[in-house]
Amino acid sequence: MSAVNPFAVPEGSLFGPDNLPYGVFSTPGGPRRLGVAYGDHVLDVGAAARATGVAGELAGLLEAPALNPLLAAGRPAWRQARTAITGWLTEQEHRAAVAPSMIPRAEVRLHLPFEVADYVDFYASEHHASNLGRIFRPGSEPLTPNWKHLPIGYHGRSGTVVVSGTPVVRPCGQRKAPADPAPDYGPSRRLDIEAELGFVVGTPSPMGSRVALHDADRHVFGVCLVNDWSARDLQAWEYVPLGPFLGKSFATSVSPWVVPLDALAHARTEPPARDTEPLPYLDDRAAQPYGLDITLEVRLNGRLVSRPPFAAMYWTYAQMLAHMTVNGASLRTGDLFASGTISGPERDTRGALIELTWNGEDPLDLGDGTARAFLEDGDEVTITASAPGPAGARIGLGEVTGTIAPSH
Repeated sequence: MSAVNPFAVPEGSLFGPDNLPYGVFSTPGGPRRLGVAYGDHVLDVGAAARATGVAGELAGLLEAPALNPLLAAGRPAWRQARTAITGWLTEQEHRAAVAPSMIPRAEVRLHLPFEVADYVDFYASEHHASNLGRIFRPGSEPLTPNWKHLPIGYHGRSGTVVVSGTPVVRPCGQRKAPADPAPDYGPSRRLDIEAELGFVVGTPSPMGSRVALHDADRHVFGVCLVNDWSARDLQAWEYVPLGPFLGKSFATSVSPWVVPLDALAHARTEPPARDTEPLPYLDDRAAQPYGLDITLEVRLNGRLVSRPPFAAMYWTYAQMLAHMTVNGASLRTGDLFASGTISGPERDTRGALIELTWNGEDPLDLGDGTARAFLEDGDEVTITASAPGPAGARIGLGEVTGTIAPSH
């Protein structure tokens, strides 16, 4: 039905009028354009703006080949664009003009939706951090002394952020197992996933200033899915004392759709109870809820292996942003900061293989006669997610997929 009527959203679709995520697409032989997912189609928003007579600044923002100009324009422009697009897709008076701008999603190629400025990855799940503490420091306190006082993170490499579907080449580097007398060099033997949620910054901030908790939504445009691939053996040898480097910088995959924060109003939820008094700049007890009830699903070679719940995250995106800028570091349009691995309290809610297999000691049964401790060449990982919408509907975040290619 949707092929005949592009405005008819198929039953069960996660891309209805309450979602409207942005992406960048192209058709064969055509340029990159800004689009919005709707049902089984993509709305070419630049073409729709021209067809409906929209002019001025908004038209220019929607006709850009990337999301960055709209990101930089700020929240009033974000809401103006969302209102216009909602009307084009849901009001009968616009349909004749807009219909030629609706393209079946099966016919388009999706690209990186925004130009990434800086990339920061956090470590915001208490369950994930505790599991790794138990794995690597058995018999000791699982969490480091600073963990409940600040959102721990590291600065990553924006140049290796890639869109879903981009092959991930197995990285090489130095490896040293605990029993080895010296390190050697070669392909990672313990390649892992990290199922995360990413936050896309729109409005920048000047160097020397800080972003308060209550200003987070003035700067954060929306969310995407992230798989921050991790070479555990490279990381284990190199990370003391300065943290992640080559074990993380080879690839970070993101979904092609950015879901606006305005689409997630029904997903707002209180974060878990905290048992440590936060410093004032991180104290969100009197703030609106910045937790998000988003459920991820992780599939390895088509088999569902985990359902990580973002609602269980100890630190919220507003706290991450406040801490990221508390030293005066500036925000840039297109900055991406990610949550770190999302894990829940049960085994089937853990967001990384190192937890799911307990550092390889308990491999995953894939149900086809094979098992995995860590990723093998040819393995495909797909992460999807959804969140509550109005009237019991669900909002979809699309998917982020990557296939492991052999080391060069």
